[in-house]
Amino acid sequence: MMQNNLEWSQLSLFQRIRYSIFPGTARRSKDQKGYRHWFNSLLLHFRPRTVPERTLRFTLTWGLGGTAAVLVFMLIGTGLMLKFFYEPFPGRAYDSILWLQNQVMFGRLIRNIHHWSSNLLLIVIFLHFLRVFFTGAFHPPRQFNWIIGLTLLLTILLSNFTGYLLPWDQLAYWAITISIGMLEYVPFVGAALRSVILGGREIGPATLSNFYAIHTAVLPGCIIILMSFHFWRVRKAGGLVVPGRLEEDTGASGERVPTIPNLIIRELVVALVIIAFILVLGAFFNAPLGAKANPGLSPNPTKAPWYFSGFQEMLMHVHPLFALFVIPILIVIGLVSIPYMRYPTVTAGMWFASPKGRRMAFVAVVVAVMVTPVGILADEYLVDFPAWMPGVPTLVSNGLIPLALGLAGVWGFCWIMKRNYSATKNEVVQMIFVLFVTAFIILTVTGIWFRGTGMQLTWPWAL
Repeated sequence: MMQNNLEWSQLSLFQRIRYSIFPGTARRSKDQKGYRHWFNSLLLHFRPRTVPERTLRFTLTWGLGGTAAVLVFMLIGTGLMLKFFYEPFPGRAYDSILWLQNQVMFGRLIRNIHHWSSNLLLIVIFLHFLRVFFTGAFHPPRQFNWIIGLTLLLTILLSNFTGYLLPWDQLAYWAITISIGMLEYVPFVGAALRSVILGGREIGPATLSNFYAIHTAVLPGCIIILMSFHFWRVRKAGGLVVPGRLEEDTGASGERVPTIPNLIIRELVVALVIIAFILVLGAFFNAPLGAKANPGLSPNPTKAPWYFSGFQEMLMHVHPLFALFVIPILIVIGLVSIPYMRYPTVTAGMWFASPKGRRMAFVAVVVAVMVTPVGILADEYLVDFPAWMPGVPTLVSNGLIPLALGLAGVWGFCWIMKRNYSATKNEVVQMIFVLFVTAFIILTVTGIWFRGTGMQLTWPWAL
């Protein structure tokens, strides 16, 4: 294992990307080539016959991947039931929801289960994303599976977004209006993309038809394909990362036990618990449904869906081009590059890379929790770069300058932490990741609960 890791570190960036996508091309024998090999590998190897006993510990994964799979199948099942009664036309969509809830036996429960499953899926897959990162499960040979996971996260986000409009109530209509309006700030293609999504110049029948088709046909197929590919790649990479310590050989898997019943029984128990939890949640808490959509009367405040609130909050502080294009592009580039960086140590299976990495991550959380709210308050009440620089374009005064100051602050924080902790590259990358994730969570919380009338800052109990 250590020799393989050494060989991997000597490959070029393009070779690392190639072998992460096609891991068998470097040393594949002739009898492994051809259609039959690919067909059999994909369909017949989702679960191994045996698994390392150490990977059965629940706290290694918290069952997040399996929970996400259960929620996906619950969404598909309840979504198929809803299709029998939902009418994707602006004049009848809202009334069909009312009919479903009030006249169809168990109709309200089915919609509740669908609603809460979709929201819980976003939270679970985000936690799974964090778990994979903090256990180093993106190191060779799992780099490309990290990319598949990111794509799956984005696809599930789009699925939630397209389903958000379907009830055709005030909350959904105006949340989608705000979100799609953000596309205008994307350079070159933003206006055209907005027109394609809307099916015209504003939200109407074509928009609802587009969202309905994408939500019920295109995205579920994409999710099933990506999820299957994701699980298959976990299997081909040797299963879950084996928990260990830095001084241990990360390739040593220890004693192996049969998958049936050891793994399968655990997965069934987790699935039953999740199903029971969603049933109880759906029985006692109804999915929200406001008044019928009124294009002539916008609510105050008008907010994007909660999972886009972080970007909407960012839009309150920096130029739209930077909040909705430059910064997201930088985030995507950073996330995609994580598994392909050269690391001095392979930390797969080790929570937070090391005890020192854990301390640095904690410091990053504390700094983000302190600095982000202060930055929000300062920009809201004290700092006004456009007013201070009247002759400077807002793209510079409210975009480039705040971004440069933010990056300079992050660089200074990294320099101090690296010097004080003698940190490795693994620990520094993890610290930066924690800093940005914590800051984005605070922006999201602020946008959801601390923005009131006119999108002014307020306390939640004052709303």
